[in-house]
Amino acid sequence: MIKDKSGPAFPTQETQYPDRIAATTGMSLRDYFAAKAMQGYLSDTALSGTVEQLAKASYQAADAMMEERNKK
Repeated sequence: MIKDKSGPAFPTQETQYPDRIAATTGMSLRDYFAAKAMQGYLSDTALSGTVEQLAKASYQAADAMMEERNKK
């Protein structure tokens, strides 16, 4: 597993209030990639396995996508 330094999938701007600064970053890009991979796996009715196995495979796919993305 890679260390997730991808940053947010959907970056937002900080909102400044008189007494504080608020920012929400949402899920990381790695989590977003894993969610998309999981969605694909779950749509395949011929695929079998436990949800734990599918989650692991989803993050393996996300890690591969992150590695490929970082080659640029």
